[in-house]
Amino acid sequence: MKICQVTNVDFSLRHFLLPLMRGARARGHEVVGICAEGPLLDLPRAEGFRILPVPMARSLNPIAQARAFAALLDIFRAERFDLVHAHMPISGLLARAAARAAGVPRIAYTGHGFLFNQPGPWWRRALSLRLERLGGRVTDIFLTVSEEEAADARRLGIHPRAVAVRNGRDPALFHPDPEARRALRAELGAREGDCVVIAVSRLVRHKGHPELLQAMERAPPNAVLWVVGERLPSDHGEDLEPYFARAAAALGPRLRRLGYRHDVARLLAAADVFALPSHFEGLPMSVIEAMLTGLPVVATDIRGPREQVVDGETGFLVPPATVAPLAEAIARLAADPALRARMGAAGRARALERFDEAKVVAHTLDLLGL
Repeated sequence: MKICQVTNVDFSLRHFLLPLMRGARARGHEVVGICAEGPLLDLPRAEGFRILPVPMARSLNPIAQARAFAALLDIFRAERFDLVHAHMPISGLLARAAARAAGVPRIAYTGHGFLFNQPGPWWRRALSLRLERLGGRVTDIFLTVSEEEAADARRLGIHPRAVAVRNGRDPALFHPDPEARRALRAELGAREGDCVVIAVSRLVRHKGHPELLQAMERAPPNAVLWVVGERLPSDHGEDLEPYFARAAAALGPRLRRLGYRHDVARLLAAADVFALPSHFEGLPMSVIEAMLTGLPVVATDIRGPREQVVDGETGFLVPPATVAPLAEAIARLAADPALRARMGAAGRARALERFDEAKVVAHTLDLLGL
């Protein structure tokens, strides 16, 4: 079969879609990727995947979306795919509509987090729900990464057969690594008694960086924060630099900003605690990576993370957009190496059972009929 995987930006294709593309190709299918052009497409192209750039825009600008729709329609008519598998809210809706207009025989969608479940004005949530319902009408196979959002899709009339497939990461890549731990802690100046808290995410407001930075100011002196990630060119919202400037003044060498890194697996192996105090999520890959690496996870009690983290067993769940409970959870873990080890081991066992990339990809491909 000739299959098209569609998403919004290069970051999403590389970090979310590439394992699925590899899996489909391994089963003998031709796989083509579509998203906005970007530097992170170097890896899929190096692996031999054909990537077709489309001017996707992460906004509600009607002119930009009309351009993207027209480009998708032209590609689908020319390429004659057997299956179009779309991802992300806006690009997913456009791709499904264009696929239906082009007469693609089978259309699939994976929801990585519904916009109507995100904080924001009522009209945006209402519009999102309406658009998801319209998209569901032209979707043959409807998948989500979160069990709760699959239930939402069925309950709210988006799609009657929505199925959760979860996310997954490769245990061969993400695992405890004593050698990497020694090398990177020495390189980054972590001392013997330091508890390194690591956050890996895009630098956007809804990932909870302001709360995390304030919580670190209340944490004990041995707690050190490594922030991994950057702001994508297509990201919107509040500039976080004032928060980081304040935290740098307060924390001094206890705050390290490491930017976008290709060695995240080694950085996780060098850390002691993973933190992701997001305001909303789908089913965050970073939490899975941390769990596989044997780190206790401090996350917020929201859709997605609460399907991953067992509160009090593999880490702690705290209320979103609050500082004190987050600071308390970090302090408890910073003060108790045995607790960190126990929770990390339980988290790794849970991740191996539920979030192994090979299992997730195989299940997804089976549901797609590939």
